[in-house]
Amino acid sequence: MLNMDFSRKVVIRTHELEWLPSPSGGVVRKPLAREEAERGHATSIVRYEPGASFSRHEHPLGEEILVLDGVFSDESGDYPAGTYLRNPPGSAHAPFSKPGCTLLVKLHQFNERDLKTVRVDTRNSDWLPGIGGLEVMPLHEFEHEHVALVKWPAKETFQPHRHFGGEEIFVLSGEFCDEHGHYPAGTWIRSPHMSQHHPFVDQETVIWVKTGHLR
Repeated sequence: MLNMDFSRKVVIRTHELEWLPSPSGGVVRKPLAREEAERGHATSIVRYEPGASFSRHEHPLGEEILVLDGVFSDESGDYPAGTYLRNPPGSAHAPFSKPGCTLLVKLHQFNERDLKTVRVDTRNSDWLPGIGGLEVMPLHEFEHEHVALVKWPAKETFQPHRHFGGEEIFVLSGEFCDEHGHYPAGTWIRSPHMSQHHPFVDQETVIWVKTGHLR
């Protein structure tokens, strides 16, 4: 097991990790949290080399993907950088990438009743006003779980707050900060239920954030 104690905060600067092979040639990954090898709960950065493919497989408790660069594809379509996908429990596909791509992938983490298929092109979706100077792009919600992109203007400070149900962040651009440290683009942060921090940024920063799913 890797980083499966959800009562502890985890911070990983993913650019510092080495790529590890997967069962499919041309597909490599950086595990961030994993229950068992090739099954169960997993969060990873995954890279498809140009022309790489993965055999058809099922997702018993769903798959969540954010395309970080390149173009990710399966039999249902092509998904360029910035696409957010949710494949619900019981779904199956045979993914591939013609030009290559890099993904944030979360497996086997859905509520079994969350059956919605989601496809969001974040590069052509509207930002909504948030608290203070923040802008928010909602991506998905189910009961206590909320997923969104959040854009922080330079020099923005957010109020201190607790994370009911925990919080998970992936820094897409800029540098996210709080009283505990500074987190450049490519950093993955998982904070436990009822943890607290006082976030801010010095430069414009965009993060992917999920809350309410770690109780």
